[in-house]
Amino acid sequence: MTEHPKALLDRAGLAPKKSLGQNFLFDENILNRICDLAEVGPQDTVLEIGPGLGALTRRLAARSREVVTVELDDRFLPLLEDELRDYANVRLVHGDILDQDPAALIERPYKVIANVPYYITGAILRHLLSGEHKPTQMVLTVQDEVAQRITAVPPAMSLLAVSVQYYGPVARVMNIKAGAFWPRPDVDSAVVRIDVASSAGEPQSEEQFFRVVRAGFSQKRKQLQKNLRQLGYDRQQTAKALAEAGIDGRRRAETVTLDEWRRLVNALYAA
Repeated sequence: MTEHPKALLDRAGLAPKKSLGQNFLFDENILNRICDLAEVGPQDTVLEIGPGLGALTRRLAARSREVVTVELDDRFLPLLEDELRDYANVRLVHGDILDQDPAALIERPYKVIANVPYYITGAILRHLLSGEHKPTQMVLTVQDEVAQRITAVPPAMSLLAVSVQYYGPVARVMNIKAGAFWPRPDVDSAVVRIDVASSAGEPQSEEQFFRVVRAGFSQKRKQLQKNLRQLGYDRQQTAKALAEAGIDGRRRAETVTLDEWRRLVNALYAA
């Protein structure tokens, strides 16, 4: 049975840091369900970000081949070492995930499972998805608002949505009420699953793709044909590429589908 986070922290003389977004998930059914949604099995290597008090880590370790878990808050290291002492397949790393090279941490294909604070969600996604050693799958617990943005579809696309969906299908797979965490956050959360495609793109094509997409979203209220001019193409070249991609240049970036962005990038670089 999972001990309540408050009791565990009180015994260790610790308190959560709001600045690090420390809200600990303690509902056993939800913790088990996250492992189910990630389809964690004995062949899997898992990268966990922010193990906190180890409640999810123990469940991942019981199901997987190996868990590499990265914790920024050094106050939790002794507590985690004690909580995880029975699991020889857990490797605890102290540090900021944004400073870690996944290729240096893990040699095998791996899944990412994490309860991600709001303020760092985008940075974590960029760091892991744009790296050379990409995960095969990410199952992230995020604030509800972030889940909405990541899973958005036209006409409500955002730069974040395109930036994540470029790498593979994204789905909201579970909703979590605020009461499942301690301390209780102000908003509800959701679990999103990203199945990372093996053919997401080579570094060069990724750079080209995101250069165009960032230009398209640079001024939300402007038409796409106007935003794209900052790329250095003249009006005629831009209009030709948009026509080849089947996109009305008067549209705005949030209405453009992922396939349309791909066609547009190909047309622009062909020009």
